[in-house]
Amino acid sequence: MTRTEQSPHGFEEQLLADLKAHVARRAETVPAARPAGHRGRLPRGRRLAGAFGLAVVLTVGGLAVQTTGVGDRPPPTASASEIFRMAADVARQQPELTARPDQYVFTEVLATTRETPTSGPYRTVRTQLWQSAGGVAHTQARYRPEDEPNGWGELRVLRPTDPADPARDLDVLPSPAYHGDLPGDPDELLRYLREHPVDLHLPEGADEQAVYGDESMPYTTARWMLHGYVPPRALAALFELLAREPGAVVISGDVVDAAGRHGVAIRMPGVIGGNEDLIFDRDTHVYLGTRMSVVRDGRESLESAVALLRVAIVDRPGQVP
Repeated sequence: MTRTEQSPHGFEEQLLADLKAHVARRAETVPAARPAGHRGRLPRGRRLAGAFGLAVVLTVGGLAVQTTGVGDRPPPTASASEIFRMAADVARQQPELTARPDQYVFTEVLATTRETPTSGPYRTVRTQLWQSAGGVAHTQARYRPEDEPNGWGELRVLRPTDPADPARDLDVLPSPAYHGDLPGDPDELLRYLREHPVDLHLPEGADEQAVYGDESMPYTTARWMLHGYVPPRALAALFELLAREPGAVVISGDVVDAAGRHGVAIRMPGVIGGNEDLIFDRDTHVYLGTRMSVVRDGRESLESAVALLRVAIVDRPGQVP
């Protein structure tokens, strides 16, 4: 009933040790992080229902008490599909945010990365993003090293890059970050995602028909939507849809996200050259964030970990709830 994956070369044990040490070092210099909390082919200009600005801010973990202690825990006993379905149950209980097309989805995350995918010390940066709810403006962001509480940088405009030339920005607007009209039924959602795949900005000459027509593409689009805002009913359908994806497995052992929260990681299939894990709270199954790893010469190492802290709807870039 339970399917887990044991990673080679003791990766999970080393990853856990590295992240615990990193979180402990950061905690000695700054206050503990508050537990809170790619652009698409998806159609732009969709009708978005109503708005109440900053009336509600979603804080990750706000539906239940978070565990903050560090220590060994027993391995998860639920399968990947069971965890996704429990996450869907939790998603349905969240308050709903609404937005106009001219507003912005504000997200705050902690991102742990290193200088290169396979070497260098890990560094954690607090990031605030303002994504256009209606896909009518470019994303803007600002950054602050987690060990510099007053070190916020200036707002930057983020544009997608050309796959053939990463130094060149593409002059295309993003897809809407507010997914207010997604179906709340998993079967209907699957059909919708097949018809509206995320734009991967493939390099010239790529076989678009093969990529976008692949059976895995709706699941790729579903995971991409977690970077924006998905209302509770549709978010539940999204997790129920991911529960059907063949090949997803639960990673054995304790997982600590970039904010130091304990979780369980589900490894998603189909990633080339590495792995993508979705992280959920071990006890409440609230979605916490992601981590990416790379595989080089048979060895796996953490590339990045992103902990979602909070989500809100605001009126302009730079506005903080």
